[in-house]
Amino acid sequence: MAVINTPLLVAIEMGYGHLRAAQPLAELFGVPVHKADEPPLAEAREQKTWATARKWYELACRATEIPLVGAPLRAALEELTFIPHLHPYRDLSRPSQGVKTLDRLGARGLGAGMLTRLRATDAPLLTTFFAPAVLADAAGYERVFCVVTDTDINRIWAARTPEHTRIQYLTPSTRAGRRLVAYGVPRERIHLTGFPLPHSLLGGPTLPALKRNLAARIVRLDPKGEFRRVHGDLVHQILGDLPQLSARDSAPRIMFAVGGAGAQGELAFRFLPSLRPFIETDRIRLTLVAGVRREVADRFRESIEKCGLGKMSDKIEILFEPDHDTYFRRFNERLSDTDLLWSKPSEISFFAALGLPIVTSRPMGMHEQYNRRWLLEAGAGLDQGDPRYAGEWLQAWLDDGTLAGTAWSGFTRLPQRGLYEIEALVRGSST
Repeated sequence: MAVINTPLLVAIEMGYGHLRAAQPLAELFGVPVHKADEPPLAEAREQKTWATARKWYELACRATEIPLVGAPLRAALEELTFIPHLHPYRDLSRPSQGVKTLDRLGARGLGAGMLTRLRATDAPLLTTFFAPAVLADAAGYERVFCVVTDTDINRIWAARTPEHTRIQYLTPSTRAGRRLVAYGVPRERIHLTGFPLPHSLLGGPTLPALKRNLAARIVRLDPKGEFRRVHGDLVHQILGDLPQLSARDSAPRIMFAVGGAGAQGELAFRFLPSLRPFIETDRIRLTLVAGVRREVADRFRESIEKCGLGKMSDKIEILFEPDHDTYFRRFNERLSDTDLLWSKPSEISFFAALGLPIVTSRPMGMHEQYNRRWLLEAGAGLDQGDPRYAGEWLQAWLDDGTLAGTAWSGFTRLPQRGLYEIEALVRGSST
């Protein structure tokens, strides 16, 4: 039988992270993204199991914002996503309750539709979610590639007997690799690739689109030239001559993005008043990202009105689309001229590798706490200040070159070519 190297690409809607990682891979391989919890891969019984899991995850994420009720739910979410301290290095391979539960569900038929498809096509499985990889591995399937979507991960990402796993892990950070080793996964099964960022924002392995976007971003984020005064020669060596921008095009664009579960949308109401004078005078451009959630878009519009910005609503872009494919495409298009991305430290953290500074709101779950730490340690992210005074601390960061320096750290310290590294590994696989 001829070896097939066009993968079956599988993700799931559990927030945006797993789907966002899959979208660039789908475009590169020319294949659709199959959702593990929907036909044709999932039958009715499987769909019900997945729907229950998503319901409780999204409820926990949104309810953490509710006073009084939110505190115990935050604790429950952190327990669900718990990741033990990595140091001192020790054996962490003992199966957790989540691992045992997934193992039982697999024995009862979870993933059966996906396995039928894989065996019929003999295609490699490429998945951005742990469950399809673990289920295929348990069933004895040979070519399994799992894209890790956080900088550190829960024990559930590894099989019950990890020392015998067939899964090839494609990790976005060295820490995720170290964690998998602690969980018992053989080192030769772990590949540091980086997160699969969109081709449109990279332009190819030599990163022409990224460098072009970054050159303009440095100009917008360094209006007084403080960063370039110290680092201008190095910037020129890598990016060449920086562009001359018109007054209108030199205004930095801030993008505030709400997660897939719709949490933290209320932050816009808190920071909009402080940004009002900057919006009025065209000193910043603002995009509020509602994703695929119409209720979040409506909440943004309500906040704009309540903050007295209704007459300037044409200066505030709300990015909403009813489906994921269109949303991800528009999000990527807008990122090409975005200069600061403000969001919780979800999978969006990896976009710092584009030379895009990340301002982090409160993490939700332990995996996001580790994503935040990864950003801060690389100098590629900054914690938000008090949202009520956002205009003040953002202006200070622009004036002293802090945001330009943060952009440069992300570009020089974080891996960008994950999309192409993953393609090479999958296409090079064989039975």
